[in-house]
Amino acid sequence: MTERKMATIRRIDNIGPIEGADAIEVATVGGWKVVVKKGEFTAGDLAVYCEVDSFIPTAIAPFLTKPGQSPKQFEGVEGERLRTVKLRGQLSQGLLMPLNTVFDNMPIEQRLIAGADLLIEGTDVSEDLGIVKYEAPIPAQLAGEVKGMFPGFIPKTDQERIQNLTAELAEWQKNNYTFEVTEKLDGSSMTVYLRDGEFGVCSRNLDLKRNEDNSLWKAALKNDLEAKLTTNKRNLALQGELIGEGIQGNKYKLRGQMFYIFDIYDIDRGAYLTPTARKMFVETYKLNHVPVFKTAASLEGLTVEQLLKGAEGKSVMGDITGPEQEGLVYKCNEAEVSFKCISNRFLLKNGD
Repeated sequence: MTERKMATIRRIDNIGPIEGADAIEVATVGGWKVVVKKGEFTAGDLAVYCEVDSFIPTAIAPFLTKPGQSPKQFEGVEGERLRTVKLRGQLSQGLLMPLNTVFDNMPIEQRLIAGADLLIEGTDVSEDLGIVKYEAPIPAQLAGEVKGMFPGFIPKTDQERIQNLTAELAEWQKNNYTFEVTEKLDGSSMTVYLRDGEFGVCSRNLDLKRNEDNSLWKAALKNDLEAKLTTNKRNLALQGELIGEGIQGNKYKLRGQMFYIFDIYDIDRGAYLTPTARKMFVETYKLNHVPVFKTAASLEGLTVEQLLKGAEGKSVMGDITGPEQEGLVYKCNEAEVSFKCISNRFLLKNGD
């Protein structure tokens, strides 16, 4: 899975009105809707699009900080995190800025080197603008003592959002691909691996030293994962979500903490196990698997908007009332293709 691009040069597909609004309108960029000032952009324009979860430095967009308030701080930089919001009843996700924002915020010598090549559609300008993905502080019981960075021989777990895959969606529909559909759990990313006899436990970005007080290691030991991987006699990485007490507010009202697997990566082959092989592994070793809603769903005739609407609903985890589910993850049965649909209802309810 590729590193998420937080700020890219994108073409505006459409500009439309917002009912009852005189000063603002809505721009469509791929599958995203963004509220903009009326007349600032027109359909077909190239602009800088920043995704939700971007941390935007105040130096670039001081208007993001509300009057009378001070900017937030993240990694020593003042700025604001982009969240999903509703303005005059219109969902807005992300930020659009004029192209000159890129050059206006670069040293003159860097502008000369970059030249016009920087303004090509699809170019990632996150680093040029100092825009990074916002990461919430990790609780002490999850942080652990660092052994090293996340292993390079295992892909990180972060599917692309469907809003960025409008062209790909059409191609998958043309190929009649079918997809396994699972619930996206709101917890803490956890990866456990065995490679040539070395057993490791990782958070989203780090390989952690063995520590029985660390929640991720505690879950790995509780589930006897080292012995199970050793018995299997393959170099594998189990990837999933740790949920429960002390994690993301424990939305599922669970007692203790539990590890739910959503992917298994074959390190030697450099490929993920198929959904069928993954579920067989989980059943054989009596482990938890994220909830599966469909095993061979068709995308025929579905739009991005319909897929996002389908991601809304109550979680099947926890008590009978269930919290709002975070969304759905789609994994292709015929090719190594996957994507996620994050519920807009979840994002608005949780302020994300």
